Amino acid sequence: MTTVLSELDRRKRDDRPDGTFYDDPRFVTHADDAFLARLTALYASVTEPGDRVLDAMSSWVSHLPETDYERVVGHGLNEAELAANDRLDEFVVSDLNADPSLPFADGSFDAVCCALSVQYLQYPGQVFAEFARVLAPGGTVVVSFSNRMFPTKAVRAWRAASMAERADLVERYLDAGGFAVADRIAERPGEDPFYALVGTLP
Repeated sequence: MTTVLSELDRRKRDDRPDGTFYDDPRFVTHADDAFLARLTALYASVTEPGDRVLDAMSSWVSHLPETDYERVVGHGLNEAELAANDRLDEFVVSDLNADPSLPFADGSFDAVCCALSVQYLQYPGQVFAEFARVLAPGGTVVVSFSNRMFPTKAVRAWRAASMAERADLVERYLDAGGFAVADRIAERPGEDPFYALVGTLP
């Protein structure tokens, strides 16, 4: 297993278990409307009706298009937020920094979405390998981020990096998981910069 981040890289200013930080629901969006519209359009371009979608590190809204998916499963840290997400057919609560495994069978999904959360992963190599495991052959992962974060919970490598360097980090995460980078996007549709990488399984 590729170790992408060193012990120093993965440090957080708040080193308490993440579950304590996310105990209270936050019914807010973490980017502006233009970012979220661009994200929905990206999802629409890389998914199809009937796909099985995992919304990893999700919250109370998934930003998915009105596509008729077979199944949308949410994963996150706050049960109240996930329960309020009307796009999810089901959800699981778990902390990927405490246990990077996902409770799904191999090949369970056609697409994995990870929006505005990748900056908090302390063991991204293991997590992205799990994304690859739960995806069917030819599956797609979409990782999006902007310049916003909870700075006390973001890893040091992310806090210290420029936006372009953060995209490089995500590219390393994808490579560690066995993905090929199919697209790398850097735009500013509104006030918030829109960055996204699309990875595919060979």
